[in-house]
Amino acid sequence: METVSQYLVTLLVDKFDVDPDAVKPGSTLAELELDSLAVVELLVTVQERWGVELDDADAGDDLSIDQLARLVADQLPQGGGPVDAAADTGTAR
Repeated sequence: METVSQYLVTLLVDKFDVDPDAVKPGSTLAELELDSLAVVELLVTVQERWGVELDDADAGDDLSIDQLARLVADQLPQGGGPVDAAADTGTAR
């Protein structure tokens, strides 16, 4: 099963063009050079994928990858995984 941390690393590298070598568990969003718009886009993407609620106040520049993963994981039910909208609606993406 895909973990939240693995998903975040993949998302940051693929969607936000972050250097894979720069993404460490303790890396902050500021250290990864995400501007405020990118941070909002990151949060929205994560919320949609995992079906969680993230508060904009939690997403300061000092938020680390580990902290964001913990915010998401803490809201997931035991053994919970990403939300698959296609499976929920019966339509293909």
